[in-house]
Amino acid sequence: MMTVIADPSQVGEARRRAGDFARAAGMAETRAGQFALVVTELATNILKHGGSGQMLMERFADADGSGIECMALDRGPGMADVERCLGDGYSTAGTPGNGLGAVLRQADLVRIYSRPGVGTAVLARFVTGPSRGDGLLLGTAMTIYPGEQISGDGWALCRPSTGATLLVADGTGHGAEAHIAAVKATAILEAHPEYDCVRIVEQMHQALRPTRGAAVGVVRIDVAGGMAHFVGVGNIGALLINDGEAKHMASHNGIVGYTAPRIRQFDYPISGEALVILHSDGLSARWKLSDYPDLARQHPALIAGVLLRDHQRGRDDATVVAMRVTS
Repeated sequence: MMTVIADPSQVGEARRRAGDFARAAGMAETRAGQFALVVTELATNILKHGGSGQMLMERFADADGSGIECMALDRGPGMADVERCLGDGYSTAGTPGNGLGAVLRQADLVRIYSRPGVGTAVLARFVTGPSRGDGLLLGTAMTIYPGEQISGDGWALCRPSTGATLLVADGTGHGAEAHIAAVKATAILEAHPEYDCVRIVEQMHQALRPTRGAAVGVVRIDVAGGMAHFVGVGNIGALLINDGEAKHMASHNGIVGYTAPRIRQFDYPISGEALVILHSDGLSARWKLSDYPDLARQHPALIAGVLLRDHQRGRDDATVVAMRVTS
């Protein structure tokens, strides 16, 4: 869920949406109030330091635990010294300088990526359930086509015995019909988590025939087997980072559910930690992680948020999912 922050009234709107979001996630009223306070502080900081930006709110379930998160994104002057800015009393805007300190006190996990002249991304997570203990970290960032109420993109994560399997689906067009296609695609992965990637996409191709169809990307990271397996049909961007090397994973042209002349799996050797980034074509393909010093080592949620902030096209649904798996 995304809220644009460009004037003070939108800070209030973000606070109200945060409270509703937290209560809908089952948080107690006190904890929901703390989440709303963090969203308020971060949205206020966006106005003070960035001029404008975005607030994202999502649920999460990974090695950090399960719960809800918010992420503040701006393209302001950034921070030269993040640690100093985290201390109470430090401000570059002539204010008391308590905003980030309040965020640290309320949230269970706070991560920041900021570069002078580039902007700032702040992640705050509120943990309500235990970690799965599998070392997997996940980050998502999504926006909806302007004027629509529902996204035509979708994503899903399953953890079969053969490794973590991640899907991003981009329903053709936008709005309700595109949403139906994306939902049907995610339902196939959730119903058949043990299928290999080719069979998953073949099943999607059949299930999506009554719909507009979708572009899909499915990646399975098998750390024990030392392989990343990928099947892509259509314009899903897919990047694998392993041992300091970034590889674009190959897709074939087509639309799942309509025409998919080749459903082929590509295999990539991996060792140790692997980072995967999948995104719909609402994100420009003209980005390079090398343009962002140290971003690849940050929390996957920050990676997804920064890429969305800087490269969303603004004329389509946009989804970025980053997943880090370690042995």
